[in-house]
Amino acid sequence: MKAALREQILTVLAAIPPGRVTTYGRIAAMTEGGTPRLVARALRELPDNHGLPWYRVITASRRVAEHPGAIEQRERLVAEGVLFDARGRVAPEALWP
Repeated sequence: MKAALREQILTVLAAIPPGRVTTYGRIAAMTEGGTPRLVARALRELPDNHGLPWYRVITASRRVAEHPGAIEQRERLVAEGVLFDARGRVAPEALWP
């Protein structure tokens, strides 16, 4: 992945406000040449203790993706006031931008 694209992805990631979420696809649309898969890859490659709100990125179906950090991700979102419905989807009002 090109450094410029990675920087764009991380810039958008850093801008997601607390209590809000966005999708891999929405981040990709805000970049030049990004795709949802490249966004996911950039998040997977974040170094430890990076401080970026990776947990605010969810799937297009408004769910937490299945991955090793999914439980932590959901807990962090709930702690920020993000609500989930009975089917595990985030309320549409929480979507950013």
